[in-house]
Formats: sequence, structure tokens, C-alpha cells
Amino acid sequence: MSPTSFIIMLVAAIVILTVLTLKFKMHPVMTLFITAVFIGLVSGKPLVDTFNSIKNYFGSTLGSIGVMIIFGAVIASGISDTGAATSIVNFFIRLFKGKRLELAPALTGFIMSIPVFGDIAIILNAPISAILAKRKNMSMSQVAPFVNLGLTLTHGLVPPTPGVLAVAVLLQADIGTVIMWGLVCSVVSFAVCYFALAPIYARGEFIEPLADYTEGIEAVDDGASVEKLLIAEENAPGAGMSFIPLLLPAVMIAVGSIGKLMVEEGSGAYVFFNTFGDTVLALFCGIVALGLMVFGRKDKVVKKANEATDTKELSEKSSWTEIVFGNWCGRALKIAISALLITAMGGAMGGILRENEAISVIGNAIARTNFPSLLIPFLLAAILMTVCGSMTTASMTAAALMVELVPVLGMSPVVATLAIGAGSMVGWHVNNSGFWIFTSLYGFDTKQGLKYFTTTNALGGLVAFICLAGLTMIGLVG
Repeated sequence: MSPTSFIIMLVAAIVILTVLTLKFKMHPVMTLFITAVFIGLVSGKPLVDTFNSIKNYFGSTLGSIGVMIIFGAVIASGISDTGAATSIVNFFIRLFKGKRLELAPALTGFIMSIPVFGDIAIILNAPISAILAKRKNMSMSQVAPFVNLGLTLTHGLVPPTPGVLAVAVLLQADIGTVIMWGLVCSVVSFAVCYFALAPIYARGEFIEPLADYTEGIEAVDDGASVEKLLIAEENAPGAGMSFIPLLLPAVMIAVGSIGKLMVEEGSGAYVFFNTFGDTVLALFCGIVALGLMVFGRKDKVVKKANEATDTKELSEKSSWTEIVFGNWCGRALKIAISALLITAMGGAMGGILRENEAISVIGNAIARTNFPSLLIPFLLAAILMTVCGSMTTASMTAAALMVELVPVLGMSPVVATLAIGAGSMVGWHVNNSGFWIFTSLYGFDTKQGLKYFTTTNALGGLVAFICLAGLTMIGLVG
């Protein structure tokens, strides 16, 4: 296939993705499947071979990240039941001495979204954000945009979130290095966006927090003590213990990756670091650390778990393993199934796409020009996100196109991964499911959602990309 024909096919594939999603309201799994079949047939593959390729790439993608997605969902269930999320928010309230209260749920979302799905982090943070806004008589326009920005940054840039993890695996980027520099870019982006936009949003329209979350909550005086601002939850774990399940996996993976760079391959130390930084082991350790919080608050955990499942399957006699590896795992599978299938089918479509030899031809043509190579993965992800509305789909499709281009352009897989992550934040709007979850749970209408969420996320992605470009230019990332 010629490069021109390939580009035409790619445009047609994007149109199919968009129309099937927006016009016919198809589930992403089916839209990705149909688009993958289209790409295979147009590329000259027989129908049976196309189906076989889809099955193979679907299975390989699921095998590479499926366990991590499930383990992240288990952590989400436990964070809710134990009260760890509330403790983290209260930590930030104390840290800022009751000032800049909007940072408490925003930074909680920032941290929570590293191992936990973005959509789940949105749901867990919604009541907390509403209560804090009510306490300080703040507009939700001062709180929600930064909650959204915080969790979207780490969702797009920091593994083991499924989308960026799948991109890192596909591009063969070192996951620990992606975590480290993804965190740097995310922190810089959040800080720049917050200090630039907070004064503007403080002067904006007043949006009431949802009454469903704030019934019985009264505003406090400006001079009220920090203790009066704290969110009350009986027998919640301490802040230090609450952070461990969220941060431990990222720390283990990063330490393992850095350690491997410092020792000789094949040595005992290398084997240790390679094992210590294994993604599956790191997330499993996060689950175990979270499970330890059950001790001393079992009645509370059982009650909240039963409420979450609308059943009474747990009792005070239930064992620790029944709660952690039974109830939490069962709920996690229900939470994770959609992300698992979408990510796997995205991998199938991307696999067929990257088989096309025209990608290498296009890459060589670009390499002979003066066009900045770093812009290519960023723009691909931004365009795909704008038209197809899924950060995971946009990221994986962009990664599939970049697999052959990365070596041709002389680009680091880590840089390409992070550029794709930053680009996937641009174009976060009405064709994204997260947009509607956020607007409905945080009390925004469509126009307000576009004004406060779409623009904030776009700026966040752009700043993260500029930060990445700067780090690349001075040779820190590459």
C-alpha cells in the first residue's frame, strides 16, 4: 500500500470510529472490532486472516496488561471500603491548613488515579469535592476542574494506568522510567495550570455542589479551625497507611527499573531488581498493603462492601481472605471488564494497523524533513482523542502508528510514550464518557463542562508536552 493510500485508509478508519461511536452509539469494543476488520481488508488481508490477527493481537494485549488492570480495580474497591480516600483528603486539608481547599480532592485524585481507573477516581472524589465546596462556600467551578486535571494527568501519563501502560508495553518503553518522568511532567503541568487558572475560576460563575452529597452539611466561618473542615469518617486509617497502597506499586516499579540500569545484566542484583520492579508483583503488594487496613475496622469494611454490592454476602465472621480476595476481587472484575475488553480490542486494531509497511515509508519521509519528530506522537494522540473520544483508544492507536516510526525517527520509546500521553489529554469533550460522568456527578451542564474541563485538560496536556520537550532538549529524557 502506498503512503497516500494508507493515509486515506487511516482517515476513513477514524471516520468509522467516530460515526459508530457518536451516531450509532455503539460500544467501543464493537467500534474497534469493526474498524480493525476494515483496516485488515483494505490492507489486503483475507477476511479469515484478518479475524485471526484480531484474535492474536487481542489475546497478546490482554495477556500483557490484563492482570494489572484487575489488580488496579481491586485497589479501587479497597480504597473505598476502608476509608483511605477520606484520610488522604484530610491529610491535604491539614497540609494546607484549611487554605486552598480545592487542592485536597485534586491531589487525592492525582495520586489515586495512578493505579486506579480514571472513571473510578472521578466517582470516589465526587462526594468529597462537594462536601469541601459546601464547607467553604466555594463554587464547584473552583474545585472540580482541578480534580479533573489531577486525575487526568496521571491517567494519561503515569503507569500502571491501563492506557499509558499499554502504550509503554507496545513501544517497549521502560515502565519505571515512564513512571518517573511522567510524574515530573504531571506535577509541573498541574502546578502551572493551577496557579494560572485558579484566580480566573475564583471570579467565575457560582455552581452549587450537588445536594445529594451535601445534605446536612453546613458551611463554616472563614476563621474556622482546620479540624472543623475535616471530613468525618469513623475509624478511618491514618494518612501514612492510606497512601501506601497507591504509591507502593509506582515506587517498586520505578526502583526496579532504575536499579537494573545500575547493575550488570544477569547478575544477582539484576535479578532482584527485575523481580522487585515487576508490575504484577508491585500491584499485588499494593493490594496486600491495602488489605492490612481491614484489621481493626472489619465491621466498617463489611458494611461498606455489602452496601456497594447491594447484597449481604459478607458478615462479621467473614475472613480476611474472603473480603480482600473474594469480595474486593469480585467487584473489581465487574469494574474492570469494560476496560479490559476495550484495551484488548484497541490492541487488536493497533496490531493490524502497524503491520502496514507504509508506516515505515512515511517515517523515512518525515525523517528527511525538518519537522520536529516529538510533535508527531503528540499530534497523533491529540487528533485521535478529539475525534474518537477515548484516551485509551487514542493512545493505543497513536502507539500502533508510532511503533515503526520510533526507530526511524531516532526517538526514545519513553519520550514517544509520554508525548502520546500528553496528547491524549487534548480534545477531552462531549464524545468522551468521562466528560458525562464528570459533569453529572459534579453538577455541571454541557456548556460549563466544555468551559471548565475541556479547556483545563487541553492546557494540562500542552504544558506536560512542553515540559517533556524541555527535558528532552537538555538530555534528561531520551
